[in-house]
Amino acid sequence: MSIIQPELEFVDRTTRSIRYLEHGWPSDLCRWHYHEEYELHLITSTRGKAFIGDYIGEFTPGTLYLTGPNLPHNWITDTVQTQPVDVRDMLVQFSHSSIEALAQGFPEFGEVTEMLNMAQSGIEFVGFNPTFARGHMESIRDNTGPERILAFIRFLVRLNEHAEKKTLSVARLIQPSGGSRQARIGEVVDHILQNYADDISVETAADMAGMSPASFSRNFQTMTGHRFVGFVNRVRVGQACALLLASDDQITSICYQVGFQNLANFNRHFRKMKGMTPSQYRDTAQRELMRSPETLQ
Repeated sequence: MSIIQPELEFVDRTTRSIRYLEHGWPSDLCRWHYHEEYELHLITSTRGKAFIGDYIGEFTPGTLYLTGPNLPHNWITDTVQTQPVDVRDMLVQFSHSSIEALAQGFPEFGEVTEMLNMAQSGIEFVGFNPTFARGHMESIRDNTGPERILAFIRFLVRLNEHAEKKTLSVARLIQPSGGSRQARIGEVVDHILQNYADDISVETAADMAGMSPASFSRNFQTMTGHRFVGFVNRVRVGQACALLLASDDQITSICYQVGFQNLANFNRHFRKMKGMTPSQYRDTAQRELMRSPETLQ
């Protein structure tokens, strides 16, 4: 039985390559949804919980996110907020094809595509100056035509230069690509995503990649930012999150479905990665994501 199904949003970009929006709170736009476009999202007021893919975390004024295509997301203001606000969110939506075309015309801009790959999992730009972020958003909002595009590109460049980018969701994982070594690691990542419930050893994965276990482990950590066993467990926990959101299956059943061999081990890894137990995760998601904006007024 489906518990929480994100709503598909259609973004009309027939007359413009990027779309700027801002809205207050409460708003019908505050809902669990997804779309084909990237979304650069700045919180300007209130605090609460961010839901991005399988990630649940806290947001405050000045928190800045980038979500990738078809990655479900929502920001739920805490119930302690009783007064409506005029502007809670400032955001820009843009397509992958636009950035790809830009990188083809101007190869130097290709550096930004690595950040967009990270955005498949959602990014929080930790410590980015909120005054600067709002200034960039206002520049995009207040300009038109080519000047708006230039303001948008300038913001992307600054974000790409920002050192602390925190990836959020396991639901969309970075797909390594490039040379032969990267491609072989990428094939292993694909295999893990498709067969996460299987018993996958480092030796088996190394054999798939045509490397020694030591070389594979070193290259895998360089490419993904995680040790192999830790990465497999992240994928399993991410899949568990998806099942907790999309089904009413028992937690014990979900534990075995995603490849953990005992409940205690599953709970330990889940709490370490998500900061809460599986039951708390499900309860939080159900309680927050199923609230309609009308119930907050």
